[in-house]
Amino acid sequence: MIKIFDTHAHYDDDAFDGDRETLIDSFKENGIYAVTNIGADLKSSQNTLGLIKKYDFFYGAVGVHPSDVDCLDEIGDEDRAIKLLLDMANSSERVVAIGEIGLDYHYEDADKPLQEKWFRKQLKLARKIKLPVVIHSRDAAADTVDIMKDEKAEEIGGVVHCYSYSVETAKIFLNMGFYIGVGGVLTFKNGRKLVETVEYTPLDRIVLETDSPYLAPQEFRGKRNSSLYIPYVAEKIADIKGISVDEVYEVTWNNATRMYKIDKH
Repeated sequence: MIKIFDTHAHYDDDAFDGDRETLIDSFKENGIYAVTNIGADLKSSQNTLGLIKKYDFFYGAVGVHPSDVDCLDEIGDEDRAIKLLLDMANSSERVVAIGEIGLDYHYEDADKPLQEKWFRKQLKLARKIKLPVVIHSRDAAADTVDIMKDEKAEEIGGVVHCYSYSVETAKIFLNMGFYIGVGGVLTFKNGRKLVETVEYTPLDRIVLETDSPYLAPQEFRGKRNSSLYIPYVAEKIADIKGISVDEVYEVTWNNATRMYKIDKH
C-alpha cells in the first residue's frame, strides 16, 4: 500500500477556503496518510492546532516565518512572545516541530537583525522542548549556516525546507544531521540545482513536501498546489535515483516519521 507523507503544507491558507474539507477528505484514497501543517505566523500556528484536532492524520508545526517576525516583536515582550509559541507547542502531542523559522533576504527591505533575533530565539525554544525545527532559508545561506552552528542546531535536528542552495551547502546541512525537503521545484525546467542536490543526497535524508498552496510541480505551475501532486515529485526522485517510486514512498515515509518523532505517538 502506498503511504505518502507531505511534511510541509499550509492548509489553513485562504486558497483552500472553498474546498478545504472536500480536498482533505480525498487524501487517504489517494495515498496521502500523513500531513504536517506548518505555521507561518501566530494566527496560522493557531489555525494549525485546529486542523490537527479535526484530522487525525494531520500533524503540526508552530512558529513564525522570518518575513513575519514583526508580529512577535509587536507583542513588546520577548519572553511573552515565546511563551505564546511554547503554549501552542505544548497544547497537543501532534505538534511535532517548531517552524517554519529561519532567514529570508529575498526582498531588499528585509530586516536582517530582527530575523536573526527571532530565528535564534525559536531555535532555543525548540531545543528547550526537544522538538525538531523546520528551516526556511532564502538568499541567506551563509547567515543561516552560521546561526545554526552558533545555536548547535545539530543537537536539535529537523529539515531545511524547500531546499534552494548548492550541493556544497547541502553537505553542511546534511553533516549537521538535517533532512532536505524536496517539493515541486524539483520538476521545474530551471530546477537543475535541486536535481544536483537530490542526486547527491542519500534517499534516507530526503523528505517529500509540497508547501501547498505554493510551488506546484511543472505540470501545474502557477496553479494551487496540494498533496495530491506529490507523485510528480516522487517520480522525479525515482528517475534521478534510478529506483522505483514505491521505494521513494517507503523510505521518505520512514524519514518523515523519524524526523518528526512520530513513533512516540
